[in-house]
Amino acid sequence: MNNKFQAMEVFVQVVDTGSFTRAADILQLPKATVSTLVQALEASLSAKLLHRTTRLVTVTTDGAAYYERCVRILSDVRDADESLSRSRVSPSGRLRVDMATGLASEVLIPALPAFFERYPDIMMELGSTDRPVDLVEEGVDCAIRGGELGDVNLIARRVGVINFVTAASPAYLERYGVPEHPRDLERHRCVNYFSAKTGKTYDWDFRRGEERIDIAMRGVVALNDSNAYVQAGLAGLGVVQMTDYLLLQHVAAGRMVQLLPDWTSEPLPVHIVYPQNRHLSAKVRVFVEWVSDLFANHPQMRMRPADQPAPLVSAAVVDAVTAA
Repeated sequence: MNNKFQAMEVFVQVVDTGSFTRAADILQLPKATVSTLVQALEASLSAKLLHRTTRLVTVTTDGAAYYERCVRILSDVRDADESLSRSRVSPSGRLRVDMATGLASEVLIPALPAFFERYPDIMMELGSTDRPVDLVEEGVDCAIRGGELGDVNLIARRVGVINFVTAASPAYLERYGVPEHPRDLERHRCVNYFSAKTGKTYDWDFRRGEERIDIAMRGVVALNDSNAYVQAGLAGLGVVQMTDYLLLQHVAAGRMVQLLPDWTSEPLPVHIVYPQNRHLSAKVRVFVEWVSDLFANHPQMRMRPADQPAPLVSAAVVDAVTAA
């Protein structure tokens, strides 16, 4: 029976990723073992579950129906196990998380000792990148991203907001002057940020009361990593617009000067997301709750009452990083 459950888990992972190789990597099994388990499953069912070519793996009609049953069965089994062990055993195992670089370095990582103090049996693999990842294909349990919600491939829980600050180094301002209005920036040098997914350079936006101004800034350099972006501003390459939790520490230390303080930029919602066709394991559940509490008590990340959403929606995060 254990081999049957393992074969079902392997089959589900192959369907999710579309690849025996990726499924083997995620499950930390030899590729030959993954192939053997799926073949044994097909033999026991007397049915072909997958179409295989040298470049592509697709599910058959029988395989699609069996996949849906497997997902439900495996979820029920995990529910049954956890209902008995939750009160006695601390959540354990490998937890794969992905999030933007700045958010990881400045908000999450400094707080992780408290998480591991509470959950010592969880081993985390933290992917820190401003490139949106495919959670299913890359075997990621959950991700934290800034951005609006899109399709129905992920379950998303809104946990915070990202606010932006416009700033420049003292050396830059001494050379080029201080802008008094957003339109003044059209005559300045700036550092742009571009999407790692689409290559699109993000416009800058400013709000003051009922006024709203969007500017396509002329940049001397464009980057797609938030920490590198801040370093470009510190080096005096131009005016930057970046998340407050990355910039305000440099403003307080005198390394940067906040510009246009009467103007604000549109804040971005922050969500923690995970695949909707996946059982929410105990380790993911406790991490989601811990992140929600962390952001709720963080001075830059917490939501105002007007920002509070419904707790869970079915959606995906679109091109996530606008420098989150």
